[in-house]
Amino acid sequence: MKTCLVVDDSKVIRKVARHILETLDFTVREAADGREALDACLVAAPDVVLLDWNMPVMSGMDFLRALREADVRPRPRVVFCTTENGMAHIRAAIEAGADEYIMKPFDRDTLESKLQIVGMA
Repeated sequence: MKTCLVVDDSKVIRKVARHILETLDFTVREAADGREALDACLVAAPDVVLLDWNMPVMSGMDFLRALREADVRPRPRVVFCTTENGMAHIRAAIEAGADEYIMKPFDRDTLESKLQIVGMA
């Protein structure tokens, strides 16, 4: 079964994402910030990370850079999931190593489509 780490400081967003991902046959773990997520990835790399941009302790961008520097293997696919919709934000996320980008709020079809694009659905 595929694994997904949902990283968001909003418990509601984590719950919604968990519900959708479980209907797509993912095993789901959660993290409330980038630091917690990095620690989880160092213990066991997920297949995919659904990542918020703005979080306390460690932002999504800082997490993504730290994940790349830690050279976690196998390398998880990373889908940014955020309200940040400017082209500069999207470009920065992709350049930092994100595989795909999804806007909040999202639904099952949108998330499944993005997971297909990154080869995880």
